Amino acid sequence: MPMSPLPAAILSHMIAVSNVPPPPLRSIPNLQKSRHIDYGQLNALCHMREKQHSRTNILSAHNVFMKQYPKIFLQKKVRLPKLFKEEETRIPAEDTAESKPLQPDDSHNIAIHVKKARGGRTLYGPKKYEEKVAHFMAVLKKLPIHRTPSEHNIVWKMLKMIPDLTSQLLDEHLKILSKNVTSETWIKGSTVIGNDGFYIILKGLARPQTQIYKNLIEEHDSTTSFIPQSFHSFDFSEEFRNPLLTGVGPMLGQWSTFGTLEVAAHIESETKEYSVVTEEDCEILKIPANNFAKLKAEKTKLENQQKVKLIHKCPYYVEWPTLSIYELVTFTKWKKFPPGHVIVESGNIISFVAYINYGYCKIYRNIIGFSKPQSRKVKKIQKLVYMGRLNEKESFGEISVLLQVPFTCTIVTGKDVEMAIIEDKDLH
Repeated sequence: MPMSPLPAAILSHMIAVSNVPPPPLRSIPNLQKSRHIDYGQLNALCHMREKQHSRTNILSAHNVFMKQYPKIFLQKKVRLPKLFKEEETRIPAEDTAESKPLQPDDSHNIAIHVKKARGGRTLYGPKKYEEKVAHFMAVLKKLPIHRTPSEHNIVWKMLKMIPDLTSQLLDEHLKILSKNVTSETWIKGSTVIGNDGFYIILKGLARPQTQIYKNLIEEHDSTTSFIPQSFHSFDFSEEFRNPLLTGVGPMLGQWSTFGTLEVAAHIESETKEYSVVTEEDCEILKIPANNFAKLKAEKTKLENQQKVKLIHKCPYYVEWPTLSIYELVTFTKWKKFPPGHVIVESGNIISFVAYINYGYCKIYRNIIGFSKPQSRKVKKIQKLVYMGRLNEKESFGEISVLLQVPFTCTIVTGKDVEMAIIEDKDLH
């Protein structure tokens, strides 16, 4: 049977191909190990899976596997920056001797040894005082609105060291006033009238035109001598007292004060009571009296509001109109009592009406009894019996003051007590 042409062609092609040599074998490329996988942990994990196929509890096997799984990834080690140690260069002894100024021999100066024994600095230490004063004066040259909070704090701390201020002003009031103080420059021969504020000489000398001046504020009745006050700064000892202040007489030097914070002093502008004449070019700090007047007005307003709330909350004054309470407030003032203080004794007329702001008072009644010890006569005994207490937002003393009736009990403070009181002379 004849073969079709197509199979014959295929057969001839297969014979021809069988004589061609096979292609060369190619090797499989090597796998590179990852730098982020720990193959030891991976191998342990695979063997663990083979063992866990036989377990019946699939959930526990899953938990063990997930706990072990993160360990196959290598964690990067945190490398801390290397610390370089600076090599100390030794300075020859000759150079140090030349660079340091020669200090005088103080071996026979007893003052130096006393300061060293008390932990104070020597006379030849760094001049921190001059630097702080220079920085303080530079801050005062700025307008108050341009000063930073830290600069306001510097001014406040320096003013806290002026005795004439701290002796008559509260710390919180001085902090408020320090935010508006300014520095003025006066040339030699100028007359500075201190009727419109309180002045502190920062630099230069001045001569007062009177020998005494009134206190800063009207609450203090006594007069104060117009003697320059020495200045004590933060942690400075007596060595920083201004040498100009010793032996000056009537002359006013650095940190001396003059003037007043009373606005009423403007009426006496023609008098020389608060004025000084500069003997040199002076830098003078000024605290305006108007600022202090505003501070006092704001303080009085807040106190009156607090007193109105206190009286309104007392039981007998709840229904009083506010205008009537404001009339009482004009006569009230704050007073504090220590624990155990006897406010009034039984049988006496109290001298004021009291409204308790905080704290409490104990009420005692005098009880007279009789006792008969063994084989003795009957004796009369007087005892204080506790009856109760007066708490915050309660009042007492109205009937005793208005009707002049003696108290039938003794009132003693239980702890620190603050009261708003109205004295009997103001009510009558």
